[in-house]
Amino acid sequence: MNEMIIYVCSDAVGETGEAVAKATLRQFASEEVKIKRYGHMKSEDEVIQVVSEAASTGGFISYTLVQPKLRARMKEEAFRWGVRAVDVMGPMLEAYVDTFGSSPNRKPGLLHSIDEDYHRRIEAIEFAVKYDDGKDARGFMQAEVVLIGVSRTSKTPLSVFLSHKGIKTANLPLMPEVTLPAELASAPGRLIIGLTMQPEHLIGIRTERLKTLGLPPTAPYASEERIVEELRYAEKIMESFQCPVIDVTNRAIEETAGLIIEMLYRQTEKSE
Repeated sequence: MNEMIIYVCSDAVGETGEAVAKATLRQFASEEVKIKRYGHMKSEDEVIQVVSEAASTGGFISYTLVQPKLRARMKEEAFRWGVRAVDVMGPMLEAYVDTFGSSPNRKPGLLHSIDEDYHRRIEAIEFAVKYDDGKDARGFMQAEVVLIGVSRTSKTPLSVFLSHKGIKTANLPLMPEVTLPAELASAPGRLIIGLTMQPEHLIGIRTERLKTLGLPPTAPYASEERIVEELRYAEKIMESFQCPVIDVTNRAIEETAGLIIEMLYRQTEKSE
């Protein structure tokens, strides 16, 4: 049996097509599928080569080609070789033209151009690093999103993921012995999100963490008694802030981030 491959083709970087392909693969967790990305495609010959390869391996193509000639050639070659080719951006471009009457720029890579969005993302990434794990309480005053929760509830990876979306995110580990910083309660318009996890799952994660640090798995950090105590304390704090709480047990970072972005969007809408 041939290796199962999705070919991602783009006349820009190809991140959009790959993101859609990966989102699709998550719905088929049992399948072993490889994603092969071809970016910065400029010629029809390159299109022909990829379609030919897809035909030989039995794969299919996801493409985000904005140049009309390349899109047309992709459709022709895919039909000729009998290869399934999914036009990720085409229907959206056509819908925009049909609805609003404008013509697209047809310039590859506009989504990734160095513009205001790019600088905002860089600033947000630097912010997430600087204010990770409650290093500097001043970050809570400037953040758009503050993540609170006990240790190992994905606060840092979520902060980094959100920062790549241009969202300034700070996070704070909650521990019964540590007093909450006053700055946490004094920033209007900011979204505080509580992160929690089922105790048995957290025990497993913390036990593995202790192993990587060369510490005994019997340390209080991974004990059920300690974890239950921390989770109860965190629950009281989250109730005091009346903030949304997300259970991240067995939840992918992307999924949790999607929920947070939706909450932030709704909050922004209400304030406008």
